[in-house]
Amino acid sequence: MFAPGLAWLLLLLPPTLCAGSGHDEAETRECIYYNANWEIEKTNQSGLEKCEGEKDKRLHCYASWRNNSGFIELVKKGCWLDDFNCYDRQECVAKEENPQVFFCCCEGNYCNQKFTHLPDGEYPPDTHSSQTSASLLNILVYSLLPIAGLSMAILLAFWMYRHRKPPYGHVDINEVSLEGMFSCLCLLFDPGPPPPSPMLGLKPLQLLEIKARGRFGCVWKARLMNDFVAVKIFPSQDKQSWHSEREIFNTPGMKHENLLQFIGAEKRGANHEMELWLITAFHDKGSLTDYLKGNIVNWNELCHIAESMSRGLAYLHEDVPHCKGDGHKPAIAHRDFKSKNVLLRNDLTAILADFGLAVRFEPGKPPGDTHGQVGTRRYMAPEVLEGAINFQRDSFLRIDMYAMGLVLWEIVSRCTAADGPVDEYMLPFEEEIGQHPSLEDLQDVVVHKKMRPGFKEQWLKHPGLAQLCVTIEECWDHDAEARLSAGCVEERISQVRKLVNGTTSDCLVSIVTSVTNVDLPPKESSI
Repeated sequence: MFAPGLAWLLLLLPPTLCAGSGHDEAETRECIYYNANWEIEKTNQSGLEKCEGEKDKRLHCYASWRNNSGFIELVKKGCWLDDFNCYDRQECVAKEENPQVFFCCCEGNYCNQKFTHLPDGEYPPDTHSSQTSASLLNILVYSLLPIAGLSMAILLAFWMYRHRKPPYGHVDINEVSLEGMFSCLCLLFDPGPPPPSPMLGLKPLQLLEIKARGRFGCVWKARLMNDFVAVKIFPSQDKQSWHSEREIFNTPGMKHENLLQFIGAEKRGANHEMELWLITAFHDKGSLTDYLKGNIVNWNELCHIAESMSRGLAYLHEDVPHCKGDGHKPAIAHRDFKSKNVLLRNDLTAILADFGLAVRFEPGKPPGDTHGQVGTRRYMAPEVLEGAINFQRDSFLRIDMYAMGLVLWEIVSRCTAADGPVDEYMLPFEEEIGQHPSLEDLQDVVVHKKMRPGFKEQWLKHPGLAQLCVTIEECWDHDAEARLSAGCVEERISQVRKLVNGTTSDCLVSIVTSVTNVDLPPKESSI
């Protein structure tokens, strides 16, 4: 019975508290510092921290901890930047009900020395006791714990020997004793279920500003300690969407340079006010849609975005039997591929995001409960619009490729490589059927008239853009089986980029000759 209590005391043993509060609080702030993960993060475990912040920003102290069945498990303490929830608080008191990790903040030097949760009304033990008390407690713990553990192990081993019948004939007493001793020691020192992952109960985490809104909620820019992260928040009624995207992120092999990095998932609040959070890496440039609205791209930037985007989709589509020790990565269809779901790093590398509608294809298993007509209407392939999908893996992958053709067209439309002005950014089909087309509008244009966004004449005079136009046409082909794979698109873009950037005039002639079969669609049938 004493083992959990001792484990708790061991966890909370900090170094000596450095006294002194003579600093001018108007200019500086000092907080108690503690980090339970100091060995992993290669930091000091505890001490004092001098806070630094921007001019005119208020400085606070914070503490975060877990309450494991009555035992306080301190997680972190330190400085906290300007937060109106901390203003004029002299004591560190957590007010959220039933969180996974308690969090409080306050103003005043060392105000996070003590911390409490409002319903409890009592402070947990002072984790920064004197060095003398800590030393005595260490001596007692390290002296008594092994003796008590060994005694219990011997007693349990003896009891097991007297009461347990050997399963197969005679068993040596030494074997039983060793087995019993091992079992007892495991029971004694086993702390039980592992504590929640550090990525769960992600506090302290500050929501800063909303960056995007979608069909399943909104995406916030947030601060996690010293880093920015993205927090996608689902309302409780969209629990299935949150669960589906979390499962895709947790699929073996989903760590890839062109797929959004997953950090954690958690539930916040309770009952009708519960929110479901997905925490991922944050990319300040935002989506490809937003970037193309405000920027034009040159030839090399176009190729870099397109190549990295197709590389990410090719990897998502790939079935990898043994993926870097993670196990089997199945083929995954995105099913909502569009420029809004492609994020950009600072160097314009494309990152695929938003896997809420994605579906996995495990070998020998059906894709699960899924529907055909899902995704963003504007990017739906002809077979999706007319409800004629073959529910096989390759059929879903080809649907993604149709959408990729439209996204490639968007990038080309904002490229400066060709002669002449670059038009304002427009979504595919926006010029002819507007920003909010109905399903019937798209069925008429895409399915019945077999129309696609048009190519400008000056694009076909540029050898690289002309080759890309050929590739785009083969991505959005009306016949799904004739469409290119994402891996083929990546390879083509790479080859065209090398040819155009390092070509001679003779090579240019051969490239131009190879694309003379790319004709401008008739004006009346072109969108």
